Amino acid sequence: MAPTILYCDFFGHKYEISKKVTNHVKEYTCTCCKKQLTTNSNGKLIELTPKYQEINEALSRIYNNRMMRLKQKTLSSSVY
Repeated sequence: MAPTILYCDFFGHKYEISKKVTNHVKEYTCTCCKKQLTTNSNGKLIELTPKYQEINEALSRIYNNRMMRLKQKTLSSSVY
């Protein structure tokens, strides 16, 4: 067993935000063992599987497009 995994088993994981998908959805990575988690639709932390990575990528794309549209709309309305 690797020392970092043993550390996490004994003391617990040290999660840090590794990616902000939206205001409510984030991805977390343990600084010791590199285990990855994300928030699900209920706001609970779950393991970041390939399925959830794909969902988060699509969610991020939609969120960023929406924020850009809102920003452009605000800029165009403030010109007048």
